Amino acid sequence: MNIPLFLAAYPYQDDVLALPVENVDSAVAWYSKVFGMSEVLRLEDPLPTVVLERDGVRIGFSINGGDASQDGAAILVSDIHQAKASLEAQGIKIENPQTEERDGKTYSVFFVVAPDELCYYFHQLTTDTHQ
Repeated sequence: MNIPLFLAAYPYQDDVLALPVENVDSAVAWYSKVFGMSEVLRLEDPLPTVVLERDGVRIGFSINGGDASQDGAAILVSDIHQAKASLEAQGIKIENPQTEERDGKTYSVFFVVAPDELCYYFHQLTTDTHQ
């Protein structure tokens, strides 16, 4: 059985299905190639928007005038090492890999800043000290 790599995506700001971009076609091309996502929805009204999906997890991009450098998503993954290796194999710069403690749990994390300036926080739960 294949375990999905992407488990969930959470927005930094308001809506993980409307992250701000200047060009939805560029977003589709980059995120399809680099994150392995596929287009599942495209709208022109009320704003040009595209929704991509991987492993049942959806992230959307919209020409909504938002500041991409202040937005992005936290992506929960099943295998942080696989996610990192896949991105690095495509020449993507991995930033600030580390271990974080949050709410009694330990996470392995790293960041990726996309060409559109959106920031992604990849994370995997490694231990739960409350078990």
